[in-house]
Amino acid sequence: MADTVFFVTKASGKQEAFDLGKLQHSLKRAGAPPSAMPEIEEAVQKMLYPGISTREIYRKAFSLLRKASPHMAARYKLKKAIMELGPSGFPFEKYVGKLLDFEGYDTQVGKIVQGHCVPHEIDVIALKDEQHFMIECKYHSEQNRKCDVKIPLYIHARFLDVEKMWQQRPGHDHKFHQGWIVTNTRFTDAAIQYGNCAGLRLISWNYPRKESLKKRIDRSGLHPLTCLTTLTKKEKQQLLDQGLVLCRELHRDLNQLRSVGVSEARLKKVEQEVRLLCEPESPIL
Repeated sequence: MADTVFFVTKASGKQEAFDLGKLQHSLKRAGAPPSAMPEIEEAVQKMLYPGISTREIYRKAFSLLRKASPHMAARYKLKKAIMELGPSGFPFEKYVGKLLDFEGYDTQVGKIVQGHCVPHEIDVIALKDEQHFMIECKYHSEQNRKCDVKIPLYIHARFLDVEKMWQQRPGHDHKFHQGWIVTNTRFTDAAIQYGNCAGLRLISWNYPRKESLKKRIDRSGLHPLTCLTTLTKKEKQQLLDQGLVLCRELHRDLNQLRSVGVSEARLKKVEQEVRLLCEPESPIL
């Protein structure tokens, strides 16, 4: 087995050699108990076959990790949990707003802003010191969806219209204005090239390397409630419909769980996962 190289199929359809190091890194990143890792690694390696999908590998690792430690499994499924902030995409906008709040920005979500030519509905407006940002969130429920160059082209045009109006406000002539695009998947190379050239700030799941969406979530510890393994899909959607997006919001008020029908018998189990998930953890490198 050690000498056999298996090629796995990614969500994009591309194939690459199975890398045990990537699996180990993702398990460590989730905080998997060291005692559970050898069993998970061995089980995954035994199930490998040519062309196996990364989704199938993920499901196996997640299932085993969930048995060993539910709240660690919740951390492991972070990327999938972000994709469950749908179907409208508005919960993703709220989630991005919460991340920026944590980073010290003053934010507004879902505001209508008058541009120089026409009004625009802006996903997130963020202020910090002498900086003013217009942020558009591009949510996808499938990993293989990418933001191509048409997205920054369109957002840049909208930003220029809004910026022209902002600059006419008293005290705004000296402020720094910028348009951002935040997506939970990826940008094409052309989209990144245009965005950088036009002065837009692009943030995707893994770009830029030190300020990606994934890195920001790791630093903040703000896990979406869709991470939780002890809630049903229906219960999560009901909580999202109530305007909640963070595990921390449930940690502060367990009555939110009761309001969606979580029984007292299950409440303790859910509360334990929420509490462990919200506890401060060691920095992830």
